[in-house]
Amino acid sequence: MRKRLEYILKHNLIIQQIYRLVMSNLFRFIGLFVKIDENLVLISSFAGLRYNDSPKVISEYLTSHNEYKHLNIIWALEKPDEIEIPGCKKVKIDSLSYFLTALKARYWITNVNIERGLHFKKKSTKFLNTWHGISFNKCGNAVSGRKDFDCSNVDLFLYQCQYEKDIFIRDFNALEEKLALTGLPRNDELYHVTDSEVASLKNKLNIPHDKKVILYAPTWRDSTDAGKSYEFNSPMDLKYWEEKLGDEYVLLYRIHHFVTKLLGVQFNDFVRDVSTYSTINDLMIVSDILVSDYSATLADFSILERPIICFGYDYEEYAANRGFYVDMNIVMPSGVLHTQEEVVNYIKNMDYRTECEKTVKVKNYFLEEGGNATEKSVNLFFNGA
Repeated sequence: MRKRLEYILKHNLIIQQIYRLVMSNLFRFIGLFVKIDENLVLISSFAGLRYNDSPKVISEYLTSHNEYKHLNIIWALEKPDEIEIPGCKKVKIDSLSYFLTALKARYWITNVNIERGLHFKKKSTKFLNTWHGISFNKCGNAVSGRKDFDCSNVDLFLYQCQYEKDIFIRDFNALEEKLALTGLPRNDELYHVTDSEVASLKNKLNIPHDKKVILYAPTWRDSTDAGKSYEFNSPMDLKYWEEKLGDEYVLLYRIHHFVTKLLGVQFNDFVRDVSTYSTINDLMIVSDILVSDYSATLADFSILERPIICFGYDYEEYAANRGFYVDMNIVMPSGVLHTQEEVVNYIKNMDYRTECEKTVKVKNYFLEEGGNATEKSVNLFFNGA
């Protein structure tokens, strides 16, 4: 039901405007009677769905450094009873307690939004938005039917390259003077991977050391039934993949966290279900090759300087419906591969070192800064350094 309501709010402009006007004014009024707590930090990741991503990295940094021990950190979660977060309190997102906490908090930290489509931020509240990766597909107000993105009240907005900065200013209404070139905190560890870490993660994930690893991580696609479900129908005949690649590879299959149901997949020793595995960085670190479509994971994985493959089985349809900022045929080392046969043949016939060199070019263009984003962003946000 919640996803259905979210779909309606996103896609019905009149209902969206009425909801925003009424609820924004309501919480502004309530806020007049709620005093700011100078030590309160409200954090969320992906609208409360997960305890992960850059907000998690920043949260762990704060709780592990003595100079920030005075802060009272509250995480907003959809299912707070199911997640343990050492050193932090929790609140159910979108509850009355959540909105009261948001009104009371001196600091907001998120990778999506805190106000839940509304506008009630107090002037004395400081807002850090890390966002959640490079967008190859159109986003924000560039998406058809969306004109509601307004990040002009964000006090610190992190970015990774000029390409991304331009998107935030144009399509998110972010203020240029509030943008900071730091990279993403979630990606810091990807710049410092060791061989021993890879071996340790293979043990943790029960992957044979004589097998190479392919990570398949497609992006999210909007609902095709007006928000009733968010199913993902696999474009892969995994028996074919296993027949062609099973002797040499293991395939890690990770669907987007917004997907409610995966269709057409049976898991076994070759194809492993890692969709609910909490830390995607572990999966990238252990993988030799990434196969995705238009996901920001393509840019994240390029930090490791390993082969990336764009499997755009619905590229023309996606381009017509959602749209792209770039031509994936040009920016991706593989171009756009439209069929699973093309992808499998590309993997079987690639020169691994050459493909790694191609990935470096992607990394250098889309990731101008990174490796120490957590410390930089925390210093900028809390200390103005």
